[in-house]
Amino acid sequence: MERERPGRARLPAGRAGPARIRLRQAEPRRDGRGPRTRQGARGRGGARRVSGQDGRDPRETAEDVLKRIEARGDDHVWITLRPADELLDDAARLPRRWPDPRTRPPLYGMPFAVKDNVDVAGMPTTAACPAFAYVPERGAPLVERLVAAGALFVGKTNLDQFATGLSGTRSPYGACESPLVPGLISGGSSSGSAVAVAAGLVDFAIGTDTAGSGRVPAALTGTVGVKPSRGLVSTLGVVPACASLDCPSVFARTVADGAAVLAVIAGHEPADPWSRVLPAPSPVPPVTGPARIGVPAHLDFFGDRAAEAAFEQVRERLANQGHRLVPVGFEPFLAAGRLLYDGPWVAERLASFGRFAALNPVQVHPVVREILLKGAGLSAVDAFEGLYRLRELRAEVRPTWERVDALAVPTVPTTYTISEMIESPIERNTVLGHYTTFANLLDLAAVSVPAGMTATGRPHGLTLLAPAGTDERLAGLAAAFHEGL
Repeated sequence: MERERPGRARLPAGRAGPARIRLRQAEPRRDGRGPRTRQGARGRGGARRVSGQDGRDPRETAEDVLKRIEARGDDHVWITLRPADELLDDAARLPRRWPDPRTRPPLYGMPFAVKDNVDVAGMPTTAACPAFAYVPERGAPLVERLVAAGALFVGKTNLDQFATGLSGTRSPYGACESPLVPGLISGGSSSGSAVAVAAGLVDFAIGTDTAGSGRVPAALTGTVGVKPSRGLVSTLGVVPACASLDCPSVFARTVADGAAVLAVIAGHEPADPWSRVLPAPSPVPPVTGPARIGVPAHLDFFGDRAAEAAFEQVRERLANQGHRLVPVGFEPFLAAGRLLYDGPWVAERLASFGRFAALNPVQVHPVVREILLKGAGLSAVDAFEGLYRLRELRAEVRPTWERVDALAVPTVPTTYTISEMIESPIERNTVLGHYTTFANLLDLAAVSVPAGMTATGRPHGLTLLAPAGTDERLAGLAAAFHEGL
């Protein structure tokens, strides 16, 4: 029988996931860090585009995936991998299931990874906490949709424990490193998913994004991070962090790839209380003309002048593409973001896994435990005051969307090494989320795209945001920028 976890979203009856599978599982590290990972990032030119029609044999694809994973060694990307023989058998079955190339589904033969807070039938879900692990009988609907679309499931990826963090350093399975710069954090909490894509181990990966976990790692690994409108993709079968804000996300190497995946996993799930009926996004980003792009009148890079100069180049590229840049007041956005870490939404994590943490304190990462203790001091009055304040801020922000089609911000204001992050884990985490934490609170969709490297050799990313339900147009704007690099 499936073991129930406090606060875990229930799956609808009758859902069937992939067959039960044998496992190769990583052992937790005592130091939480581990050796520096090998270089393995691919540029856009070396990436294979997500397309079910490229004619390559899926078994050859799977063999290549296994070779690349083996070559990178212990890079802390994976928590649980499928055995090679099962992956190869699945790949060999695909051509027999769809012998006619004209009828093959959109993600035919595409290898993918899943963040280990998302259920896959028969495979442990750990949320990067071994003592929390359970084996679900059913998979998350989004995983079922991907497999039905012909994608090849490879394994489950590392994350900041309980999806609490933006650094990728809060896991007993080790800290992920960006493939772009030795020693640089990968970002989190979807650290393993981002690195798996950046290193060319899979074509796309599923993450989650509550405060920026699908965008911060994208910026720090040079990948595309698609954070859909909240409720567009079901969170059934996803371990909740903040259930009212959680959002599955997609990592890919191009916006077109991310859009193709999003079109498969999007859709209303009646059994999911957080699912919403929203416009279905196209699998192909639309061609967009000039738009009104809002840019905050004041941007803070926390002393990182190279990042500031890189974003000035982003502004110039947007203008050169014909967009009209519109200065916007940014304080209401920042004020909304502060509610996530300084307001009652910290306590929502206690509703998700507070009981487990209270019964198993030594199994919880020390930084995560410190965050949960902060939430324990908040009251119901604090919660209502936070909700009232958020209503006010949403009203303040609403007129902005009458003046602009999208908002452009740096994905992260600066970057940190793994050692720097461990030295100051909470303060620097807050800095990393400066331009991401407000998105779900203000009900926005977002796409983060690579924007080159700074003069000091650090990755830089652009995030475009717009109100919920505009995912398709947002993808078109992001694709135009990314393709123009």
